[in-house]
Amino acid sequence: MTINPIMEEARRKHLTPEIQKQVDLQVMIANRIYDLLKQKGMTQKDLAQRLGKTETEVSRWLCGTHNITIATLAKVACVLDDDLITATTGRKRSITTKPKLFGKVVAML
Repeated sequence: MTINPIMEEARRKHLTPEIQKQVDLQVMIANRIYDLLKQKGMTQKDLAQRLGKTETEVSRWLCGTHNITIATLAKVACVLDDDLITATTGRKRSITTKPKLFGKVVAML
């Protein structure tokens, strides 16, 4: 995926480090869910039905316009049979700012 240099510069200049981190994590999680849906031949509608949610709500999570809770992440992880997120302690991990990631595990501090 091509990164828009103007948007990337604006993001770096105008967002606090905390907001940048939040955006990075949201993008990483959404990309992981998209990747798993593709691997499993599922749609957002399929995921929504299995979670008992609306397709609109799932779409909002994946677009970053609505926060996803830890409880919901756990449900998504069960439906997709994948951990999605692995929490670590004691080691600082760098988080890439590229908008599309396909890593197996998303590391959170």
